[in-house]
Amino acid sequence: MNKGIIIAGNMLVDHVKMCDNYPTPGMLTNVRVVDKGVGGCVCNTAADIAIIDPEINVAAIGMVGRDADGDYIKEVMSGLGIDIEGVITTDDSFTSFSDVMSDLSTNERTFFHGRGANALFGPEHINVDSLNADIFHIGYALLLDKFDEPDDMYGTVMARTLAEVSAKGIKTSIDVVSEASDRFTRVVAPCLPHCDYLIFNEVEASLVTGISVRDADGKIKQNGIKDVIAALFEMGVREVVCIHAPEGGWYARRDDTVYYLPSLNLTKDMIKGKVGAGDAFCAGMLYSLYKEFDPEYSLRVAGAAAGCNLTEKNSIDGLRQFDKMMEFESEIGYPTV
Repeated sequence: MNKGIIIAGNMLVDHVKMCDNYPTPGMLTNVRVVDKGVGGCVCNTAADIAIIDPEINVAAIGMVGRDADGDYIKEVMSGLGIDIEGVITTDDSFTSFSDVMSDLSTNERTFFHGRGANALFGPEHINVDSLNADIFHIGYALLLDKFDEPDDMYGTVMARTLAEVSAKGIKTSIDVVSEASDRFTRVVAPCLPHCDYLIFNEVEASLVTGISVRDADGKIKQNGIKDVIAALFEMGVREVVCIHAPEGGWYARRDDTVYYLPSLNLTKDMIKGKVGAGDAFCAGMLYSLYKEFDPEYSLRVAGAAAGCNLTEKNSIDGLRQFDKMMEFESEIGYPTV
């Protein structure tokens, strides 16, 4: 692989507020830190890959508004060497944003999201014939209104888009947003037969397959993960299923071993925020797939990317170039059993 990676889909700005705690309705909490950063699948994943390896050709496709947040996104991404020719600026809506409320007592996050320009972004804004890359990654399913619409032949517009991209010989990959809904089977499942790589979290994996991966005490069931992976291949994923959770990551190729690696042994005081941690893991895995690393090393790279992400408040500042990232992984190490 040497053409590069295209990341398409959601683009937004995260307005991060670090609070003492998340208040109950009608109560007050103190905001201790205010920060801003790029967010969404395109911004986070593309930026992370560009930081990990500046030599890779990374291109972004999406839509922003003609406003300060849109200018900020384009400035950050172009500053990292990302090709933003495919980023469209619209006058018909504002740049999408999320107000990210981070609870300092638990490091958990709550998102207040304005869809904005992302709701206008559709397949007509992707010139499939002109795409030139090894991997095309799109996200998030369930948060791209036009791509989530039904399609008579393929099930959804995103599934049709993936099929068209795949017909050009480009490997396809998707990511999914976590939401409390019954839409996963209707919106995500039709994409899977047109998807070479599926990289998402354990909650999303359970909602797509209907298989629980946690026991009554909330602990991960390794056999449950294996059942979910087998079901996802049965639903059509062609090459790789990769699932991440706070506990670690799992990687499987069709008809092969399920590999597992726990998360890095970060201490609580090292974790500054969790915004974009899943996208960082995804970026590390896409980079590994691009470089054709073996499964075990791929999990190390993806876990190192996620671990680096956790050391900063926003979604991209914790990432490091590949050698530095893997030095961090070696230095932190893994939990002892």
